[in-house]
Amino acid sequence: MPAVPKKKTSHAKQGKRRRHLVLKPLPLVPCPQCHRPKLDHHACPTCGTYHGRAVLDVGAKDRKRQERARREQQGR
Repeated sequence: MPAVPKKKTSHAKQGKRRRHLVLKPLPLVPCPQCHRPKLDHHACPTCGTYHGRAVLDVGAKDRKRQERARREQQGR
């Protein structure tokens, strides 16, 4: 049989054991291009650049949405 505790663990003791489970704030840094906050070592979601070059097409979703709306208007 497994070991069984003799007494209930107090809330303080339980909290001390779990102190490393606290949520930590994300390490945000300003983007060198647009100066908006972004995650470190990630492409900027606002301007789509990483390390001085464009890696994401930021306006792709807007263009797709406009295309879809145009097709729906022509289909009616």
